[in-house]
Amino acid sequence: MPTQYKGTEEEVRALNAFVNLMRASDSLARRLSGQLEQSGLTMGQFGVLEVLYHLGPMCQKTLGEKLLRSGGNVTLVVDNLSRHGWVRRQRQADDRRLIQIQLTPKGRTLIARVFPKHVEAIAKELSALDPKEQEDLRCICRKLGKGGEELCEERPKREKQNAGNSTK
Repeated sequence: MPTQYKGTEEEVRALNAFVNLMRASDSLARRLSGQLEQSGLTMGQFGVLEVLYHLGPMCQKTLGEKLLRSGGNVTLVVDNLSRHGWVRRQRQADDRRLIQIQLTPKGRTLIARVFPKHVEAIAKELSALDPKEQEDLRCICRKLGKGGEELCEERPKREKQNAGNSTK
């Protein structure tokens, strides 16, 4: 439904695009979070487990930066994950102010089981778009998030370079 706002043509177009983007994002997140809830995880918990699974242990501040979450939000999520035995906190010996968050074996088993199913659900949801549309969407989102079209051009260059390296 288009906005009822009576601004300039540029404002109305931008507002309509923004509303559609947010509605699509919220709708997609709601459907995907339902799949995660079957595994006993929230989206926030999944995000923490996924980062630790793919990037390894890290301090809580860095974890928050990677997930674009506030320190308080990360603390709450880590508290809940710790309560389930999926992560543990370890104070660093060289700087006791830093607390590193690590997956436990139980947490590693959980994310190793849940992650492929989540990726499958994402692929299914995004199959509504053809491959070109998916890449265009990725570039548009990256441009909005990072503020630069050159960021969208880096991946095809990297893929082309990697393809050349793999044939050698």
